[in-house]
Amino acid sequence: MGLSCLLLRPFKKRAAEIDFMRLKGAKESILETIGDTPLIRLQQASKDLNTNVYAKLESFNPGHSAKDRIALYAIEKAERNGQLSPGGTVIESTSGNTGRSLAMVAALKGYKCVLFTTTKISFEKKALMEAYGAQVVICPKEAHADHPESYYERAKTLHAETPNSVYINQYYNDSNVEAHYALTGPEIWKQTEGKITHYVACVGSGGTISGTSKFLKEQNADIRVLGVDAYGSVLTKYHTDGVLDENEIKPYKLEGVGKSIIPSSVLFENIDKFYQVDDKPSLLRARELAKTESIMPGPSGGAAVEALYHMKDEFTPDSVVVVVLPDHGAGYLSKLYSNQWMSENNFLNRVDYEPKTVEKSGLQL
Repeated sequence: MGLSCLLLRPFKKRAAEIDFMRLKGAKESILETIGDTPLIRLQQASKDLNTNVYAKLESFNPGHSAKDRIALYAIEKAERNGQLSPGGTVIESTSGNTGRSLAMVAALKGYKCVLFTTTKISFEKKALMEAYGAQVVICPKEAHADHPESYYERAKTLHAETPNSVYINQYYNDSNVEAHYALTGPEIWKQTEGKITHYVACVGSGGTISGTSKFLKEQNADIRVLGVDAYGSVLTKYHTDGVLDENEIKPYKLEGVGKSIIPSSVLFENIDKFYQVDDKPSLLRARELAKTESIMPGPSGGAAVEALYHMKDEFTPDSVVVVVLPDHGAGYLSKLYSNQWMSENNFLNRVDYEPKTVEKSGLQL
């Protein structure tokens, strides 16, 4: 036996012993770090709006988004209900964040994961889902929800054809609401010491705003819940009229905000008012947050903060406003944080980002 083998023997024994040891300062897996995300005061928005604005930073979840909460909750609920057993397959239609979170949870639990998304998805989001071992299928973004080639229908079809599989179907899954009722709502109530007066969140699948607001309104029915929607989405009109008006559907660039369908996971009765925002100011607001607050949100985070400025008449100097920033901008480096992409889509002028020489900029060396 060589010297190297003799030296390694005691270390191998110690490693084996630690495998069965529960260290108080350690987590058993990455899944134990989901939730309990920080609440951070937004200095500029608080000053501009003369109120108290706090951001709930969901990018602190291990998958960098609020969707980690539903991914873990939904998969473990499926396990308890007998819908998913070892060797099974997790299937979902996703714009990116839910898929990434499901891929992360499925990888650790040993499930196969197949995700259907659209051509609207950023390169980074697709790469992140694949990095966790998921199979990603790209579907045309133009396909209507009922079309066989839509990412919704493709996911349903695969689920029907695959034994021991679960289709998460976040838009019509009670787990989407339950996860935020159980986790996000209590966190915000505790972090604000029960002083929250306004809760602001983007509405896409609707789970975040619905589950959280359900809990918060049970604690204090006077809390104002304000939903953020995109121009081109049907949600605002539906909230007002109770009718799905397909004439409202228009193309837009924002991700994680708005819908062309009415998900059952949107509890409209818990939302006091909707505010719609445009692409350009929302995307520029996200980029501004990175420079003024050192917080780098995704497009929906920019939309949520942009909406605050449309809501300013809602607030007083004593208001305690909590706005959800659902994910991190690292998933949008080729889009939102790309000067070229922003310029090509007329959201940024070349003159605003072209490098300046020392002479042009007036800098002195």
